[in-house]
Amino acid sequence: MVNVTIAGGSGQVSREIIDALLAAKKHRITILSRREVPTTTTIAPEIQWQVVDYDDKKLLVEALRGTHTLLSFVQILSDPDQKSQKNLIDAAIAAGVRRFAPSEYGSKGTVDMAWWYGKEKVREYLEEVNANGKVLEYTLFQPGLFLNYLAYPHKTAKYVDPLQSVFDFEHKRAIVVDGHEDAIITLTSVADLAAVVAKAVDYEGAWPKIGGIRGNRVTFSQIVEIGRRVRGSFAVDKVKVEDLEAGELKTSWGLEAVHKAVSADQASALLKAVSIGILLSSTKGVWDISDEWNQLLPDYMFTSIEDFLGEVWSGKE
Repeated sequence: MVNVTIAGGSGQVSREIIDALLAAKKHRITILSRREVPTTTTIAPEIQWQVVDYDDKKLLVEALRGTHTLLSFVQILSDPDQKSQKNLIDAAIAAGVRRFAPSEYGSKGTVDMAWWYGKEKVREYLEEVNANGKVLEYTLFQPGLFLNYLAYPHKTAKYVDPLQSVFDFEHKRAIVVDGHEDAIITLTSVADLAAVVAKAVDYEGAWPKIGGIRGNRVTFSQIVEIGRRVRGSFAVDKVKVEDLEAGELKTSWGLEAVHKAVSADQASALLKAVSIGILLSSTKGVWDISDEWNQLLPDYMFTSIEDFLGEVWSGKE
């Protein structure tokens, strides 16, 4: 049993992982939050909730004393300089925290995805603090895109909301970059991510810096073929790299559902940027996730994309 602290424990992904940790019945869990426990939220008796100010390093050090593993889910978008996570890292080192996972949970690179550029600042800072010898062990949990998003609008996770992607199984269509039909994307279910993170907390060996979690490694064309098998037909809009690079998305349809963390006035521009970013970055290999945690947890069986989508879409128009 170890003490696990969750920074940003009220978010959707963090709550999935907290449930997986609770199910293991092995750890003491502390949630760090800027706010008091919401009145609409019931927390398990095994969880301690602590209000913190991420600008107050001294308070953070005290909050982290006795922590073995620190998992961060701090919002990237709302903190362009990543001051909160940098302060969290400094406090973790001062408090003697053994292991840390920054707020990642996506692709291995951030090229063409400006909304994730903050991750690079945190990665660089972790390299910097460990430059003269390891003072904080860490891993970058990278599962690729959530497989659950291909079930939109159906909710297939307890907390993570459905989100649209360039693969629209509801309307039997996809957007693909012309000439890059074999671009690779990794799709991992939310449940698999949560299970692997919980197992990683139990793992007694050294954490790998790059923590790839490879649920399903498929090409865009393979997803289209799966779509045709599962949905009967699947239309493809092809876009050109040069148009995407010019900020133009020349398609017959676009994304409409936005993450709760995004304000209404940002939504339209961000949805377009997300589509362009995912498509462009896929041509550069950033969604081709490595398999470090697959290798370290060889007995874990991941959810198959075809089984998952077949179950979700069976009998639906």
